[in-house]
Amino acid sequence: MEKIKPFYVLDVPVYPYTMDGAVNFLNSQIKNKKQTFVVTANAEIIMMCQKDAGYKKIVCGEADLVLADGAGTVWAGRKLGHNVPERVAGCDLFVELCKLAAKKDYKVFFFGAAPGIAEAARDKLLAVAPGLVVAGCRNGYFKEEENAEIIEEINNSGADMLFIALGAPKQENWLARFRAELKPNVLMGVGGSFDVLAGKMDRAPLWMQKASLEWLFRLYKQPSRIGRMMVLPQFVVKVLQSKK
Repeated sequence: MEKIKPFYVLDVPVYPYTMDGAVNFLNSQIKNKKQTFVVTANAEIIMMCQKDAGYKKIVCGEADLVLADGAGTVWAGRKLGHNVPERVAGCDLFVELCKLAAKKDYKVFFFGAAPGIAEAARDKLLAVAPGLVVAGCRNGYFKEEENAEIIEEINNSGADMLFIALGAPKQENWLARFRAELKPNVLMGVGGSFDVLAGKMDRAPLWMQKASLEWLFRLYKQPSRIGRMMVLPQFVVKVLQSKK
């Protein structure tokens, strides 16, 4: 299955897939044994790329599939004149890929979050994806010298998909650093998705998600995020300037 062409937001390539399109593309990549490094890029991640050259190199040059996660990325693409069919939220894509794994007998591995969170997320997913085989769970608390052991555990599990919840940019940095040693066909950072599924972090009500107000809900729940949220107006200004 041939990959569609990307559009660019502040030099970051974004592939305008629908959710179904992204799932189908990744399914074909697994079937063809082609490793795919996935990044779901919201406005915050795109702004990280403006300030961190190393991270930008990973997202723009090493990731194989960058998707429009976040109302800001969708808005930017459309504002710049591109056809962006819908938002492909990382948490939702993670769930849909687990459903795919259950149907196709693919194995998945969960790496990251606090002790016990990946296991709790696994248990919740088994209710929506019956038959899902989670080949392994590993929390995100580790030392540098444990990396080789973690890679060996992932590879020995036989996982087809690796979901890593270390938060950006750490999860993408880790995947880029060890990609050549990892055997799973899908490598994807999922941020706080394990916490959401485990019930440790609330997700915005569906009406807020549809109204592109999920950022406001997160800010309400976590006022300490105000500093991070300040990148949103900066993002809007940069996008509008880039249009000139």
